Amino acid sequence: MIRILLSTIVLFSVACSSSKKDKDTVLFAGEIVNPTSDQVVLFKGGEKIDSAQLDNKNRFKFNLANIENGLYHFNLAPEYQYVYLEKGDSLMVRLNTIYFDESLVFSGTSEELNNFQLDLFLSAEEEESDMYSEYYEMEPEEFLAKITSLKNGKLQRLNELKAESSISDDGYELLAGNIEYTYNRYKEIYPFQHRRKTAEQNIHDLPKDFYSYRSTVDYNNSNFTYLRPYYDFMKAHFGNMSYMNCKKNCLDRNFKISKHLHHYKHKLHLIDSLVIEKELRDNLFRNVAFDYLLKRKDKPKYNEMFLTEFKEVSGNNMHIEEIENLYEGISNLQPSKAIPNLSVASFDNETRTLAEIGKNKKVMFYFWSGNNKKQYQEIFERVAELKNKKPGHEFVGINIRTDYSDWKVILKNLGVDTKSQYHTDNYKEFTETLVIYPMNKAIITDNGVIVDGFSNIYYN
Repeated sequence: MIRILLSTIVLFSVACSSSKKDKDTVLFAGEIVNPTSDQVVLFKGGEKIDSAQLDNKNRFKFNLANIENGLYHFNLAPEYQYVYLEKGDSLMVRLNTIYFDESLVFSGTSEELNNFQLDLFLSAEEEESDMYSEYYEMEPEEFLAKITSLKNGKLQRLNELKAESSISDDGYELLAGNIEYTYNRYKEIYPFQHRRKTAEQNIHDLPKDFYSYRSTVDYNNSNFTYLRPYYDFMKAHFGNMSYMNCKKNCLDRNFKISKHLHHYKHKLHLIDSLVIEKELRDNLFRNVAFDYLLKRKDKPKYNEMFLTEFKEVSGNNMHIEEIENLYEGISNLQPSKAIPNLSVASFDNETRTLAEIGKNKKVMFYFWSGNNKKQYQEIFERVAELKNKKPGHEFVGINIRTDYSDWKVILKNLGVDTKSQYHTDNYKEFTETLVIYPMNKAIITDNGVIVDGFSNIYYN
């Protein structure tokens, strides 16, 4: 109902024509209800293409000359969504940030493609919940039949849309790939989730044709590199294959190194052997590095061994500086080390260092952003609980990714004690130095010395 109501709009002066223009320029415009930012930023993959300020009626407009056809995404902090653009397009979007994805409607050229793509995104969110609550418990044959039926239903809708509209061949390929890789990912995840849901000791035997689609996997489709279902499939695919290959070929292994390190080395070499496309390759390597370094919590010597192995296969990775900073940050947050001496601003705009704040007391530093109201409300509720559980600790909040004046307004509205709240403008330095992944991260210190550099505010 929300989407229907929001689609009945009056097109303004930059409204989009419903027919293609015989030119290279692309017009992408829109109107934002309840904006969370004063600008819209357009990206192609990881590269910023352009930005557009909202006017006094919360409208924006991009006039894009000589851009490539393909998948883009537009960001209205903290949210983002895909948009597919082709030369000659005149496309408009309208959305209400309170409902963001659910309210978003495209009109103009390529509207059929973009609205269908959005529908795929929304239905995938719903189906993901069903997968974990119901489908992964099914026996393999039943599971296969279920997701095949779901996939074929979407492909049929896509083919009907193709017959009724002017979707280009490249646009059709993108939508078909979205569908195929969404459901193939579920197959990659199934054996592990099925074992977990059913408490079976071993991976369940699968039909011989369960992974038949693997013979058609395209590991180097540059048009799909930043398509979320394709990328998520690749992560699950390499995780599955590295585990299964190791289970088959490394049964007699005697781990002289960490079991986690052994497994992640398999992942690195599988990606190295199969993926050539530079950006996808670099992004997958980055994912392996972050997953290992952040989640596995191996001994520092094994982290060093992993980084050495990583550089052997991906020394020219475009994310190498970020990964090295992560490695260094993890090393500097080990117990008995002094907390990094970063500076923050108080509510009264006085500069203090983390070491000064933590001097002669036990402190739990926690982090939050004003871009996610639900997240910071839950964090402050949790802090209130912890104050009763841990009366010997001081709880210090550090805000990142929020304008200083907006931060002060949020604190006043929350009614929290501002004496224990600080702000930083240097998001990159803080997240890399203090390894703030995820935002639930907490750091516990005693007299400025780290007790636990990788605590979680919800697990204390």
